[in-house]
Amino acid sequence: MKAIIPLAGKGTRLRPQTHHTPKPLLKVAGKPVLSFILDDLIAVGVTEMVFVVGYLRDVVEAWIAREYPSLKAHYVLQEVQDGTAGAIALAEPYVDEDVLIVFADAVLEVDYGLLRELGLDVDGVIWAKEVEDYQRFGVIVTHEDGTMSRIVEKPREPVSRLANIGLYYIRDHELLFEGIHHTLEQTAGPGGEFYLTDAFQYMVDHGARIVTAPVEGWWDAGKVETLLETNGHLLETGRGGTDPSARLEDAEIIDPVRIEADVVVRGGRIGPNVTLERGARVERCTLRDTVVGPAAALTDSVLHDSLVGGHATVRGMRGALFVTDHSVVEVE
Repeated sequence: MKAIIPLAGKGTRLRPQTHHTPKPLLKVAGKPVLSFILDDLIAVGVTEMVFVVGYLRDVVEAWIAREYPSLKAHYVLQEVQDGTAGAIALAEPYVDEDVLIVFADAVLEVDYGLLRELGLDVDGVIWAKEVEDYQRFGVIVTHEDGTMSRIVEKPREPVSRLANIGLYYIRDHELLFEGIHHTLEQTAGPGGEFYLTDAFQYMVDHGARIVTAPVEGWWDAGKVETLLETNGHLLETGRGGTDPSARLEDAEIIDPVRIEADVVVRGGRIGPNVTLERGARVERCTLRDTVVGPAAALTDSVLHDSLVGGHATVRGMRGALFVTDHSVVEVE
């Protein structure tokens, strides 16, 4: 089994952080979102992956080569942002067996083991999460036996509450790409985009049985507020703690927090939901719901709901702050 992972997007909802860092490499609880995905795939035996790259491709490719040197990685360039169907179409030359398609917008907790139990009559799996705010998502309408009937994008009426989260397994890869080619021959949707879900609909209309599977956890990291929420969840569930080499002097710590190696905190209050990455220095600050990058220096500041890049300098700031690496913010 191989995997296709689209990474070409610009991450506009996470600017300015994504001006220099690709969205999938932004960290939650001290670890890039993409790392959570790759580690899970490798754990279930996927060793060959196709990455659809575009924006900041050199950064992405260098990071994968450095952090996952044993991974058999292929890269295809999506020069035109023509949607999810267009992205996956580029991977076709490398797909000759079962394939997982994973969009790197969230940290996922799923049971990949169920793939070993699928009957031979199943052609694919769409993982879905039941949600209340169904109008925000593409939702999956199923038959009584749980197989997909259709996908409805952002429905006004509650035809289903099973939200499509961007994780798919396809056994019949030939029919998948037939559906993608058919989709690309149609009129583009809003913004000139072609949707992968239309290819799934083509598969179903041509006899494929695609079943839905529950997702145990889905934590969005596609915009600032959800990235911070995801950071907090991960701190509460195993990614929190204070490294023994961190120096905490007269500081109040409110869990959950993650304080990495060589961090120095003097005075102030840290937490809840705060990550201080390696080498950060924080003096007389009050921080909550905030991620501070490596070697950043914060002094006399009160921050909430903030992202502070690595090696940034912040002094005398109050409120919410979003600054990228090496920024300087000083308030007299």
